[in-house]
Amino acid sequence: MDLQSPAFRRLTRIMAWLCLGYIAFVTVGPIWVRPETGFSPRLERLVAFAVVGTLFGAAYPRHIVLAAVVVIGAAILLEAFQLLEPSRHGRLFDASVKIVGGAMGLATGWIFAWLTRR
Repeated sequence: MDLQSPAFRRLTRIMAWLCLGYIAFVTVGPIWVRPETGFSPRLERLVAFAVVGTLFGAAYPRHIVLAAVVVIGAAILLEAFQLLEPSRHGRLFDASVKIVGGAMGLATGWIFAWLTRR
């Protein structure tokens, strides 16, 4: 598959939004819906937002600032929404871990898109 084809870009965009939706579901839902990987929750948060950031960076390379607003905004909002669920807790440190993961992912996805354009 051509990495610059409209079909690949569409698939990447769909995957980005589905991934963000899944993260929102497990972040804001009751604690029992959160998957357990056996790794530290900090690492799970970092990797989850690195993945979603990579997908958004690769899906929207020409709109990287908007992609960053979506990914970083989601990290902040989802952490704040946890305050509404009694079994969850929103923490500034957790939001910062998600922001760092998202930023790393955005940069990775944008670089990938830039390299495949050449």
